[in-house]
Order: sequence, then structure tokens, then C-alpha cells
Amino acid sequence: MLMAISLSAASKDYQATWESLDAKPIAPWFEQAKFGIFIHWGPYSVPAWSPKGTYSEWYQFWLQGKGLFGNGDFKGDEVYQYHIKTYGENFDYYQFAPLFTADLFDADKWASLFENAGAKYVVLTSKHHDGFTLWPNKEANDRGFAWNSMEVGAKRDLVGELSAAVKKTDMKMGLYYSLYEWYHPLWLTDKDKFVSDHMMPQFKDLVESYEPDLIWADGDWEITDEEWRSKELLAWLYNDSKVKDNVVVNDRWGDGIRFNHSDYYSSEYGGDKDFDKPWEEARGMGFSFGYNQNENAKDYNSTRALVLILVDIVSRGGNLLLDIGPDGRGNIAPIMEERLLEMGDWLKVNGEAIYKTTKWRETTQWSEGDRTVTKGKHYLGGDYILKQTLNPDPGKAIKEVFYTAKGSDVYAITATYPKGTLLIKNVVPSKGTVITLLGHNNPLEYSYENGKLRVKVPFLTYDELPAHHAWAFKITHAK
Repeated sequence: MLMAISLSAASKDYQATWESLDAKPIAPWFEQAKFGIFIHWGPYSVPAWSPKGTYSEWYQFWLQGKGLFGNGDFKGDEVYQYHIKTYGENFDYYQFAPLFTADLFDADKWASLFENAGAKYVVLTSKHHDGFTLWPNKEANDRGFAWNSMEVGAKRDLVGELSAAVKKTDMKMGLYYSLYEWYHPLWLTDKDKFVSDHMMPQFKDLVESYEPDLIWADGDWEITDEEWRSKELLAWLYNDSKVKDNVVVNDRWGDGIRFNHSDYYSSEYGGDKDFDKPWEEARGMGFSFGYNQNENAKDYNSTRALVLILVDIVSRGGNLLLDIGPDGRGNIAPIMEERLLEMGDWLKVNGEAIYKTTKWRETTQWSEGDRTVTKGKHYLGGDYILKQTLNPDPGKAIKEVFYTAKGSDVYAITATYPKGTLLIKNVVPSKGTVITLLGHNNPLEYSYENGKLRVKVPFLTYDELPAHHAWAFKITHAK
């Protein structure tokens, strides 16, 4: 009885205002996690094609709208022409659903792969902008025909299977949910009714059925948060849903809301952003979020680039949500699997410098030069980090050292293995300071003069190095 009274007293009712909703504390696990896996998977994974520099998961929109947006110069009808050539004029997008068989999908194997990659959470697209749901849902069929994975194609509850598998591990399970649907009849004719009769009950069904640890909203930008009734929906989520006490929510709840409200901010192909609030950067392992068979090995970021992107984001206080796109049968491409496992190998040695860390007072040690990031036409490609560390353009500065911290311990992470001496300008040692190379453990000699910490780095052969791609030096009791 006393416990019940205590829990009741600790609970709080949140009002349908941003002031009230923003006051909800974020679950601690999110800021400690640092690395998550994003999964874009649906009927678009069957054709799995769009021009390089564009999102293949937008296949239906590119096909029907005959337009393209992304990095590159396009005529606009590339997807339409590809579709007609490959499938014929009478094959519409909805006919991909029966081909979305997921027959190679093994939820436990996926979960094991993500865990071995060092990920601490997983986010699956429960429904993208095409409206196809990866779980059995009656609202998915209110367009007049079955449009969910339990009734068409796979004939399986894909959200349920992966949620169950992930929850058997120490990882958290998140679900992406698109508020809008490009071609839903109600969206096109009566947006108020679409929100009240379709989106809101569907969202609640998803939450109550699978109890996600994180909700990644998207497709919000066409109308305002008032029209989406977002504050009302989030008040229900925080007050009355099964996950009310622990759920974490991103910031995509209406035009103008992103980077202004909710539990954390969600950037996408950014690269130079810093926030005074928990945040996360989402980007693909290649460029497209959905599997794109038009991308080849050169379009995929190297393991080194991915590790450095992770380090860069974590040094600035963020999380990396790295996307993979399985094909329509549920196969994860070997190049994606290889990258994930190699990142996991690096994290097994250097995870101490990543997980549960916070920003140091200086996030980065720069060389002299111009620090601005050169972006592509619309999105910042993964090669930005290599230009900021290994291959700078003329006149550009490089990031010599990335910093993370745990209490008074500081981690100095370098993109190249230092030759003889590591020069650190932003950290002051104390009398009790010990410096080690993670994975090597033997204390390193150092000196401190004129505001500069000089660390003597052991010469190690390639095989003797404790890890590759980046190196983390732990500095205890730093000031």
C-alpha cells in the first residue's frame, strides 16, 4: 500500500502544451547509448533502386511524381523510366507488397548482429510514407485493400518479431512512424479526418501493441503541430500509455517543431551541428536509407569513416543512428554486415571512450585553418569526416583530437596513430594523472609544459595495435 502511494505521488500529469511536455525528463539510457541501428524496410525494398544521391525508400513518390531531390543533377523521371523498363507500364507500386516476402528474415540473427556491432538501441520503420505497416493494423487497410505485412507478402508481424528479439538482449527497441502518407485518400482530401480517424488510432495501436522504448516520428512537415494534434497525442503517450514512464521521443511533430521541442533533436546528414539538448544524427551506411542496388562499394562509407563519424558525433554530445537497408527478402547485404561487425570490434576495445560519456569542455582540438564544412548540393556525405581528419582540402583545418569525458577522466581520440608523441593542448593533468592507450593498458610517459601535454606513444606494428581506424588515450584525473 505504501509503495502504491509512493508511485502515485511520483507520477506527473503532462499537459498538452510544449512547456509541459518539454519538462518531461529524458530516460537516462538514451544519452548513455551513443550508437543505434536504423532500419528502413518495406515494399520499396523490392525494387530497391533510385539514382545515387537520393533515397530509394521514396520510390513511390519519385515514381508517381516524376521528380527527384538529393545530391546530384537529375532530369526527374529516372525512377519512372527505370520502373517502366523493369516492371512495365501496368505495374503500380502497390503490386510490390506481395513481393515483399521477408522469407530470409531471422529476427534473432538481426538482433545478434546489431548487438555484436556494439549498438545499444535499434529503430525499425514500422510504417514509412507509403503507408505500408510492418505489423497487423486495421487502419492500414482503410484505403480499401490490405496494406500490411501480416496480410500481404511476408504474412508475418515483422515489428513484433524484431521487437521480441531485441528485447531479449540488453538493447532498447525503437519504432519509426511516419505521421503522413503520400497517397492515402484521406490525406489527399481531408487531412483533419486523416489525423483523427487514421493516424491517431494507428499510432496508439502501435505503441500499446509493442511498447517501444523510443518513438522516431517523421513525415511531419506538411502541416503544423496543431493540425497533427501532436501535443494531445504526446500528452496521451506521457500520461496514459503503457510506456508513459520511460519512452523517449524525437522532435518531428509538425512544421517548425524540429530542433525546438520534444525529448531530443534529430538531425539528418548534418555534420557540424551542436545542441544544448540531447540529440542524434541519422545517416545511411551508403547514402540511401532504404536498400539501393544502384549503390556500389564506393558509395558505402569505409569502416574507418563510420568509426570517425561516431567519434565526431559523440564528442559533440550526440548519438549516431546508423542506417542499414535490408532487401525485400530480409537479407542484409554482406558489405553492411561487415561494416557493422568491424565497428563492433573497434567498440569492444574503445567503447569505454564512447558509451556513457559526456562532452568535455573542448570537444575537439583543431589545427590551424578554415573549419567550415563543405557540403554537397543538399546533404553532407560521409566523406566530410575524412576531409576533416585525413585528407583536408587546401586551407582547411583538421580535427587532430576528439574529446569525451567521464567525470574527471578524459579520453583523447585520434584519427591517426601518433608517431612518437601525442600533443594535447586542452587537457591539464593533476598529480594523480595516469595516461593509457585503451587496449594496451601499460601507463604511458608524459610531460606537461607551457599548457601542452606531451604523451610518449609506444611504437606498435599493425598487428600489435589494440584496434584500428582510431585510437583512444585515457587521461585520468584531468583538469
